[in-house]
Amino acid sequence: MATTERIPPCSGRAIELETGDELVVIDPMGQQVSDLTAFARDDLVEYLSSGRSIDYASKLWLGTGDTLYSNRSRPMFTILEDTCGRHDFTLTPCSKRMFEILYGEAEGRPGCEGNLATALAPYGITTDRVPVAFNIFMNVAVDGQTGAIAVLPPLSRPGDFIRLRAEMPLVVAMTACSAGQSNNFSYKPIDFRVERGGGR
Repeated sequence: MATTERIPPCSGRAIELETGDELVVIDPMGQQVSDLTAFARDDLVEYLSSGRSIDYASKLWLGTGDTLYSNRSRPMFTILEDTCGRHDFTLTPCSKRMFEILYGEAEGRPGCEGNLATALAPYGITTDRVPVAFNIFMNVAVDGQTGAIAVLPPLSRPGDFIRLRAEMPLVVAMTACSAGQSNNFSYKPIDFRVERGGGR
């Protein structure tokens, strides 16, 4: 049986997946975002692409049945199951500079950008290569008239999850998000488990 693992608040983790593996990302306490990004394991220049995925789905909010594509238009993930129903794929990971600009934090924390880069460092992936992440459980409202956006508390409840099937060998990095607006200013962990394809 697959073991459920925990990403502590305001931190990140990297894992490797094989084709057919299923990654289940769980919000154990509710209203907590996880930024997720991925790279093709056989060529780390290929990455999970917000623009391609939104373009091919023809919608901003992706969920059950949708495919997440790479910058080379190859399927990286299929969303098999989604109990929350609202995620964001438009906003970039929070960062030290973002905390300074938006929150006025003089010291600035690493944020998801820094935590993703730290998790991906063993693969030679630096901060400048961290793309727009698939922000699991993040609730971003868009005004249909003005285009104004608002980051609202996540709709996820304790135990909500999303199940993603890897469509190629991947390096995946995830966080328990550090941005207060993304988690209703209550920093919590994120759980995940990997269910290996073919019973491995």
